[in-house]
Amino acid sequence: MNPTRSRRHATALGVLLVALLALPQVTGIPGVTPALDRVERLVYDLRMQAHPPARGATDSEVPIVIVDIDEASLEREGQWPWPRRRIAELVERLDAAGAGVITLDILFAEAERNPVETVREHLPQDAALQARLDRLAPELDGDHRLARALQGREVVLGYVFHAQQRSRSGALPEPLPLEEPLAVEELALPPASGYSAPLPVLRETAATAGFFSLIPDADGTLRRAPLLARIDGELYGSLATETVRQFLFLEEARLTTETIDRREHLEALHLDDHLTVPVDGRGRMLVPYRGPPGSFPYVSAWQVLEDDPAERIPPGAIVLVGTTAPGLFDLRATPMDAVFPGVEIHANLIAAMLDEAFLTEPAWAPGANLSMLLVAGGLLALVLPRLAPLRQLAASLAAGGVLLAFTAWLWSAHGLVLDLASPLLAVVLIAVFNLGWGFLFEARTRHRLKAMFGQYVPPALVEQMSEHPEAFDFEGRSRELSILFSDIRGFTGLSESLEADQLKRLLNRYFTPMTRVIFEHRGTIDKYVGDMVMAFWGAPVDDREHATHAVEAALEMQAETARLREAFTAQGLPDIHVGIGINSGVVNVGDMGSEYRRAYTVLGDAVNLASRLEGSSKYYGVGIVVGERTRELTGECFVWRELDRVRVKGRDRPVRVFEPVCRSPEHTPELQAELDSLAQALDAFRSADLDAAEKAFRRLTGAYPGVGLYRLYLDRIEHLRREPPPPDWDGSWTRESK
Repeated sequence: MNPTRSRRHATALGVLLVALLALPQVTGIPGVTPALDRVERLVYDLRMQAHPPARGATDSEVPIVIVDIDEASLEREGQWPWPRRRIAELVERLDAAGAGVITLDILFAEAERNPVETVREHLPQDAALQARLDRLAPELDGDHRLARALQGREVVLGYVFHAQQRSRSGALPEPLPLEEPLAVEELALPPASGYSAPLPVLRETAATAGFFSLIPDADGTLRRAPLLARIDGELYGSLATETVRQFLFLEEARLTTETIDRREHLEALHLDDHLTVPVDGRGRMLVPYRGPPGSFPYVSAWQVLEDDPAERIPPGAIVLVGTTAPGLFDLRATPMDAVFPGVEIHANLIAAMLDEAFLTEPAWAPGANLSMLLVAGGLLALVLPRLAPLRQLAASLAAGGVLLAFTAWLWSAHGLVLDLASPLLAVVLIAVFNLGWGFLFEARTRHRLKAMFGQYVPPALVEQMSEHPEAFDFEGRSRELSILFSDIRGFTGLSESLEADQLKRLLNRYFTPMTRVIFEHRGTIDKYVGDMVMAFWGAPVDDREHATHAVEAALEMQAETARLREAFTAQGLPDIHVGIGINSGVVNVGDMGSEYRRAYTVLGDAVNLASRLEGSSKYYGVGIVVGERTRELTGECFVWRELDRVRVKGRDRPVRVFEPVCRSPEHTPELQAELDSLAQALDAFRSADLDAAEKAFRRLTGAYPGVGLYRLYLDRIEHLRREPPPPDWDGSWTRESK
């Protein structure tokens, strides 16, 4: 698979992955949606811990103090419940200290036994004595004592609504007064079935009461608290709601609702014209925790009862009386801590309403959550397949950072809560998918590169290719290469003179050093056919000096053949001689073949010419024949002997061919003198001055009898004397054979 196709596949699969991640937000999927919700709740808790909501711009700076019935208070005052008279003293002392509102996060649902009745059971039935006890009973009645303490003071009592139990005890306060009539039964607000309320005698004397029922989320963590509840067609306010109403002297409230599926869903609770509290459809408010337990000032209850509370209670403060003692079961799991006092939860709610510092999940949040997921995931799905791994990681981190910064800004600046887990999960999964896809594609490409080129390309080049597989593919393309053909001369006779096994061993001994030489000079083996070796330079790895490397390899191959020839002769094997042809030109290179067999090879006219040049080596009596373009590309690296200007079969334009005599550093004056004489002889021959040409070639033949090329030209001169060339002859020679 080429990189372009791989990127397309990765993009398509990435988009599909984003769609699958978005599906649970559009429609619930059993097992998936709950799992994502759990992850989202976890991320919400981490955000709350890392960045508690800031206090609002309209910070009321109203002091909120918690009077704590803690372990130390229980040790001093005795086990819970305390006598009602002691609670009455606590209320009176707080009022005397200047508390603005006293909220009792305590349920007084059962009457306290009068000590007079206990004494009466152990005294004789004397009328006078019983009369005295009757007169004393009201004075010692704890409930009436507490009722007298509540009378005329700003005290808010607490009670509990039951979702399942139908039992009802005590007296509920007056329903929440609404400015506008509202069909409470039409609200999509779960109705309560029962309640445990304060004793009537206490409810009648207290300023008001509010429910303190707190229902955690499915994982047991309390993130939302109800501000409103309904029962018997009436609405009632929570402990926090009633405390704020009592503190601000608010008489009526107003609701904002939205009709969805023929039901009225709550959106906001308006406690006056300036205080709007956002709630969800179930009348709940996200608790904007200020911090861990202890974020509000605590005063131990025993200190209020035994010392002067004015030193610890600021004038006009809202005082919540509750408990942190573990045995009294008012400790909850919250995002801030697994053990969080329930009374401090109410303190956080009251502070949020007074400061107007809310956390809100707006009605458009689901659409925004889906949009963030689609935009973040979709962009990465489109972009990441086109990037390198490090850039993929950087882009993914940047996308995650933008999501974190955006949601954090909404959270801190506007109190808006949007999902973060799902978009981040999309970013992470898309990033992991693309990194994994890239790794697999790269590994597959490396494997294909090694499988394709391992036997044909030098190991160093294969390693270089595997380090950057994206730079290589198997598609056919045109580029200039140098092609080499090598053949053993007289191979037919050689094969006839040897047994098959001997021939195989001889060829193996021959091909091994030839292949090594080609590899050492960065060549690529194209194929072995019988005794023929075909190789090329410049692909699959670019090589600007492909022509030079090809000629270097050819010279070394001839030297290696000479060493093999000596070894073969010593072993009684036939002599071997090799002809090599090299040509450079634009060819098509790539993975070619059928669905049954394919190979990385080269095709083109330059390849055909290289093959014909190899066949010409025996004709010219030389070991290497090189084409004109190869000669141009090598520059001054070699010393050349021009062989001919020839028209080969299949080509109209004459081709100049050369023999590399040696490398430039090996050049000698004697060799240069020979080449100068050859140049003069060729000039005379090509100008049809046959007499001068014959004299020149005879001198060369005499001086260099081992060079068969000069005798070849003497034969041509003799032929031209018999058949003179035409007047427009350009000095080229036409060869009919390949």
